[in-house]
Amino acid sequence: MTAPLVTVFGSLHYDIMVEAPDRPRKGETVTGHAWQPKCGGKGGNQAVSAARAGVRSAMIGAVGDDDFGRLLLGNLERNGVDSRFVRVAPGAGSGMSVAIFDDGGDYGAVIVSGSNLTLGEKDISAATEIVAHTAVLLLQNEVPEAANIAAARAVRKYGGRIVLNAAPARKLSGELIALTDIVIVNAIEAEFLAGIPVVDTLEGAAEAARMLADFYPAAIVTAGGEGVAYCDRDGQTFALAAVPVKVVSTHGAGDEFVGAFAAGLTRGHQVEAALAAANAAAALLVATPERQRDAI
Repeated sequence: MTAPLVTVFGSLHYDIMVEAPDRPRKGETVTGHAWQPKCGGKGGNQAVSAARAGVRSAMIGAVGDDDFGRLLLGNLERNGVDSRFVRVAPGAGSGMSVAIFDDGGDYGAVIVSGSNLTLGEKDISAATEIVAHTAVLLLQNEVPEAANIAAARAVRKYGGRIVLNAAPARKLSGELIALTDIVIVNAIEAEFLAGIPVVDTLEGAAEAARMLADFYPAAIVTAGGEGVAYCDRDGQTFALAAVPVKVVSTHGAGDEFVGAFAAGLTRGHQVEAALAAANAAAALLVATPERQRDAI
């Protein structure tokens, strides 16, 4: 138990994925091609991604005492994620989502948080065994902010780094911002945090990263198929182009990127090397059909 690890504190959702020619507009019904279930949630996805990248990965979360919860726990275990500190919350349904994919591979989703909203300081206290050995803590915005703050405080006490994937976009408290070492966002989320328009290009991502570095020690802004930009308060700034691939589905690409990046940091890689590995992992995922992703 002395080897450093990535600990993910966050959400677990059971996803229902629908394939359709397009996403429906308001009041419209679209006839789909197929549907399939998938274990997800930003937290769960990132924990699996880190484990897939070859580092020790642990999850602190909550599921309901239902079939979805049992499936989510089984998925973590199959993928080598330490799930001992995923609590079963009686009386609360597991988190779930419905995602609709269009023929271009893009999607829109609705989430129901359920048991994820029960997370709090008690879950961190129960997981001291792994908190004390956490090299990188991954947080997202799908659980209560007070719970994220408690997790960040606990890991920082032991010298771990705090990486916040500030998604979905929401207003963040000064306390959480002050506890964050690296923030990771896409162009839409960067626009929300920075309060000014952000162009979804590599140049736009670089400009957004520079703006966010005024508030965070380091900022990473992804620009989808264009690439990723980085800026920190020490003056290091660079951008990496995306790995060119034929996109099959963008679902989960951001989480794959974040988990792989955290794995690189945990191995002691410099930020640029960790980002390059994350770029490659995300490219492999988006080029792989959903039904084949378990084999990656």
